[in-house]
Amino acid sequence: MGDVSVREGASSPREDAIRMLARREYSRLELVERLTARGYSAEAVNDCLEALAEGGLQSDARFAESFARSRLFRGQGPVKIRAELKRRGLGRERIQDALLEAEQGAEGDWFALACDALVRRFSGPGDTPRERARRERFLAQRGFDFDQVRHALEHAWDSAPDRY
Repeated sequence: MGDVSVREGASSPREDAIRMLARREYSRLELVERLTARGYSAEAVNDCLEALAEGGLQSDARFAESFARSRLFRGQGPVKIRAELKRRGLGRERIQDALLEAEQGAEGDWFALACDALVRRFSGPGDTPRERARRERFLAQRGFDFDQVRHALEHAWDSAPDRY
């Protein structure tokens, strides 16, 4: 049979990156991590991602907007979304732009979103300090800041029967 120097089905970093990007948007950092884990050299990965970005196939701005919008629709708050975007290698300015874009494009209002999340999870504000603390923790874990949590606890059930 002979010695084969190229393994069958071998692909390039570009082909692998395009396959990944065809399924969903990825940040540059995510692609670097995934491609280097597949054994490609850092130089090959960097060259590939530069070319994809120049061609408009990979965009951190597009990834950030898509990610922020999807998390907003899941009922997550800005604190959690910001942390997740930072973890994926995005800078402060790009994260802020993505949050503003998601908020405007989805008619998102973080205070209303916190109220909606609370109403969906709990039937009322809670009768005891322990129950109210549980609601606060729930919203904090969802990524809402102190003001949004306070607002939701005070106003979530104001018009709840009309909402649903």
